Amino acid sequence: MTWLVYAAITALLLAMADFFVKLASGKLSNSLALLIFGSCTVIISLSWFVWERWQGVPQFAQTSGVVAAVLVGVTFTFVTLGVYATYGAGAPLSLASPLIRLSGLLLVSLAGIAWLGEPLTWRYAFGLLLACGGLYLIVTR
Repeated sequence: MTWLVYAAITALLLAMADFFVKLASGKLSNSLALLIFGSCTVIISLSWFVWERWQGVPQFAQTSGVVAAVLVGVTFTFVTLGVYATYGAGAPLSLASPLIRLSGLLLVSLAGIAWLGEPLTWRYAFGLLLACGGLYLIVTR
């Protein structure tokens, strides 16, 4: 599979996650929602890890990779809390999700250029400008 297929599947799953958070918000406390999210994450990831070990897939870890993975876990925990708080405060799914996701995408895109040395072309800059304009149009309706 190419990375585009993985990206498309991940985008679908991300949209589903936002939809399910909206359905759950206000129906349980944010701390319980986070506990359920974390429990699902632990059960699925532990099962996958054990399965790979049983299959003989070598496991490895570099310190920088472990630190980055911990930071992923911490930030996704706060992202989940933020999304629950956003929808719990009454934000409409059709506005909050694009605002959160597109703003995050714009920020990480700029981080890739600034810190990872990824190329900035005129087409890319124009695409960022269009994304900002789209975000403005979505949020202001």
